[in-house]
Amino acid sequence: MLRAFSHTNGKCAFRHAKCRHHHKSVLAIRREDVNAWERRAPLAPKHVKELTQMGYKVLVQPSNRRAIHEKDYVKAGGIIQEDISEASLIVGVKRPPEDKLIPKKNYAFFSHTIKAQEANMPLLDEILRQEIRLFDYEKMVDHKGMRVVAFGKWAGVAGMINILHGLGLRFLALGHHTPFMHIGMAHNYRNSSQAVQAVRDAGYEISLGLMPKSVGPLTFVFTGTGNVSKGAQEMFNALPCEFVEPHELKEVSQSGDLRKVYGTVLSRHHHLVRKHDGMYDPVDYDKHPELYTSRFNTDIAPYTTCLINGIYWEQHTPRLLSRQDAQKLLMPVRSAAGAPEGCPELPHKLLAICDISADTGGSIEFMTECTTIDSPFCMYDADQHIIHDSVEGSGILMCSIDNLPAQLPIEATEYFGDMLFPYIEEMLLSEGSEPLENQNYSSVVRDAVIASNGSLTAKYEYIQKLRESREYAQMLNMGNKKRVLVLGSGYVSGPVLEYLTRDSNVDITIASVMEEQLEQLTKKFSNVTSVHMDVLKHEEKLSSLVKKHNLVISLLPYSAHPLVAKKCINNKVNLVTASYLTPAMKELQKSVEAAGITVISEVGLDPGLDHMLAMECIDKAKEVGATVVSYTSFCGGLPAPEHSDNPLRYKFSWSPQGVLLNTVQSATYLKNGEVINIPAGGALLDSVTSMDFFPGLNLEGFPNRDSTKYAEPYGIQTAHTLLRGTLRYKGYSKTMGGFVKLGLINPDPYPLLNSDVPRLTWKQLMCKLVGIQPPVEYSVLREAVFNKLERDKSQLEAVEWLGLLGDEPVPTADSIVGALAKHMEMNLPFGTGERDMIVMRNEIGLRHPSGHLEDKFIDLVVYGDNKGYSAMAKTVGYPTAIAAKMVLDGEIDVKGMVIPLTKNIYGPILERVRAEGIVYSTHSVIRQ
Repeated sequence: MLRAFSHTNGKCAFRHAKCRHHHKSVLAIRREDVNAWERRAPLAPKHVKELTQMGYKVLVQPSNRRAIHEKDYVKAGGIIQEDISEASLIVGVKRPPEDKLIPKKNYAFFSHTIKAQEANMPLLDEILRQEIRLFDYEKMVDHKGMRVVAFGKWAGVAGMINILHGLGLRFLALGHHTPFMHIGMAHNYRNSSQAVQAVRDAGYEISLGLMPKSVGPLTFVFTGTGNVSKGAQEMFNALPCEFVEPHELKEVSQSGDLRKVYGTVLSRHHHLVRKHDGMYDPVDYDKHPELYTSRFNTDIAPYTTCLINGIYWEQHTPRLLSRQDAQKLLMPVRSAAGAPEGCPELPHKLLAICDISADTGGSIEFMTECTTIDSPFCMYDADQHIIHDSVEGSGILMCSIDNLPAQLPIEATEYFGDMLFPYIEEMLLSEGSEPLENQNYSSVVRDAVIASNGSLTAKYEYIQKLRESREYAQMLNMGNKKRVLVLGSGYVSGPVLEYLTRDSNVDITIASVMEEQLEQLTKKFSNVTSVHMDVLKHEEKLSSLVKKHNLVISLLPYSAHPLVAKKCINNKVNLVTASYLTPAMKELQKSVEAAGITVISEVGLDPGLDHMLAMECIDKAKEVGATVVSYTSFCGGLPAPEHSDNPLRYKFSWSPQGVLLNTVQSATYLKNGEVINIPAGGALLDSVTSMDFFPGLNLEGFPNRDSTKYAEPYGIQTAHTLLRGTLRYKGYSKTMGGFVKLGLINPDPYPLLNSDVPRLTWKQLMCKLVGIQPPVEYSVLREAVFNKLERDKSQLEAVEWLGLLGDEPVPTADSIVGALAKHMEMNLPFGTGERDMIVMRNEIGLRHPSGHLEDKFIDLVVYGDNKGYSAMAKTVGYPTAIAAKMVLDGEIDVKGMVIPLTKNIYGPILERVRAEGIVYSTHSVIRQ
């Protein structure tokens, strides 16, 4: 029997309303078209049959996706019809597209607008504009505030099936085959009975003792006592289970029977306590939830294998779990001694969370994104605060699908229709164009009306205030807060962070594999969050990080930049790096432009400041009509003279491997109109010349890469000489030449240095390089090396000084040069109180319109601070940070690949680096 009202007056009014409608009222079931998985309907054929028998016309929009076949609706008396404009009430499950709305109609569906959800505000605006009356199922509640129309039970059933399937996958990733592997996703079953049988079959295996012993007893915690929790428990009961009280969970989690699983149902009084006295008062809690805290993280979670969360979170109420809680819960447990490798213990107790509430940022704080039926699981890595799509790796398995009942669509439709049906007739017998106050709705229906006659109803006017408040906060946030991701925590990161954190509206995340460096940086700087990760080995995590930021600064080796750039392109995030614009980066030019982002390269020292100082001089010369006839630029990062006391005359404040490889690269330059090519492999070291512009420094220089390619971007095609080079103290090149002779500067893979093979000593490695069979006496090896070095005593002394003939283990590395770089970084660091220096000399020859020649000299000398930043860190870090800030502030808005060759970029950077103590000088010599 259809229930329109529960009181006599309502029935009288209802009959009068019926008399006013001389035509047959029409109801339409609209097609679900927002989500591919949405196969439900709000009413089943049995409900349609009852409505048609009562004299109502029911239209059903055709849909091959709907799980219940059209013929069943036709058999029940429904009419399959595309045009539903004659209906006075249009019902669906999910929201319709805005362009499918029909003006001045009654609509009923889950609108997801009551929290002013941003994604659905355009829909609400259109509903108001078209004067539609919107009934929202979510707000159909009884006098106790309990929902009377919901899919809750089937969300619980499907969620439980899914998480058992997910546990099977997670256990397998951790090294354990379990009976859960035979349970599929909920939508793989024709109905819940088939799913129950699959769960029972898995349970039977558990009862036989087939769960791996090393995983220990399994415990499941259900939050809430509503339909969601009950649905999940109904499926859980198909396992050999025992329900215990929450306070018993600790004991059974440690010594329970492995032939069963344990469950507990958590209510508020089990974990909520008042902050000041540790008591729980339900009346007081309803009035003042902000005075309470949850003990779930300490009393329940440490003994929980899987959490099934069915409670929604309201503002000012305690959360179940925070990010910090997760970090503590994921700390590895102490393994029992002697656990076999093939039977590992679990890394931590809490393995999985099924958040059926799908309430992002709610009671589970770190559940910030819902999963989907297509991709049902993700891993939350609490240590790095990253979510990645996988069941492998570190973290908690998360399942938070927001349309779970769609996986069991037929049963869910029938269940939901049974709950909705008693209220259909009173919604059906009103016209959306009539004033709301003239309708004699029951309180259940009236309180569910969100909008009517072009306005929000009085109960829901708060939605507009919520929107305005959020939009204002977003405006402030967009205008102020900017998020920067810094990749790498090496020498340069300090000045970068120091400069950017001067602006309190810049939040920085720094990601690095060097955990100790991260700790030091986050202690030193505010507004900085650290993420410990290897960027090159975790591309999914990198992509997840990139998309959360406005700009990325990559301080990684140049070879990593193309990978980082691709992630920035995919997520439309700007990128700044100090390294050369390599061919691999140039290949991405069109993709960068298509993405509409800015990628700035060569904005450090060399390349970087050398470009800027050159272009400042060149542009000024062109302004007076002069042409450039020659350009040479040499730059070097060196120890201060008093600290250059080793055979290399060098110490490392920059990437050791990059420094070493630079000596075996090819080089091309232009000299007096002739192109000079130097092949790779070490010939560069034979092209060393003395540099006497600072005689007291005893410098030498050699060409660096391809200098000729800068003729066009610098606009100096008139130059007959074009040379860019590297500065070192005299003796450096000769020593490096010895390393080249010995094959130590070899970047090719060398498997014998990998971490999975026995460690070689330097003595053993050197024997292999000179072709003698170990073991040998030191003197024999020394003589062989001396011969390999062509009897050069200074080169032999350098090899011995570095201990390369001794018994010290060679660092693990992918290549010989990689191992040498690590060794040099350990043996040639700057000591306490020692400082480095930067020396740069640009010489630019100009021909003026009068015919006379002018040589312009630009000198930059910067010393490191004894207790502060190195000169290299300052001269690379500050220009990089300044360029990044210019992008953030919109000063640099050009899209595509950019290097700092235009005045609007180099001008502000040069001005601002002077304020950081990076000061250069210029002087000229006029020649007739």
